[in-house]
Amino acid sequence: MANAASGMAVHDDCKLRFLDLKAKRTYRFIVFKIEEKQKQVIVEKLGEPTDSYEDFSASLPADECRYAVYDFDYVTEENCQKSRIIFIAWSPDTSKVRNKMIYASSKDRFKRELDGIQVELQATDPTEMGLDVIRSRST
Repeated sequence: MANAASGMAVHDDCKLRFLDLKAKRTYRFIVFKIEEKQKQVIVEKLGEPTDSYEDFSASLPADECRYAVYDFDYVTEENCQKSRIIFIAWSPDTSKVRNKMIYASSKDRFKRELDGIQVELQATDPTEMGLDVIRSRST
């Protein structure tokens, strides 16, 4: 396990699942959770390749912070099929201050463990990470 500056370790499973998403496209998305008692970031949910963006956004809790990566497919104006790996730091306004602080202080270290992230978004409500936002940041 890698060690994080904030004291949060990153479980090896996080990196292995991310590599599966990046290289093999085994998953559409991954939701990561900080397990405070174990002081580590773990995989909370894996999205099937057939899952939609709605499935992804529905898997983020309304009142707790999470990290997530989403494999976003799109077509350019030149009609080229492209893909971007989006990192989302989900920090809803309704989550507890302590929860927000832990996620904020661990984010950069955790993100460095996931080599290949192309776009980063901070979101406090679903409109800040809508498909239109992701599309505009990806192209």
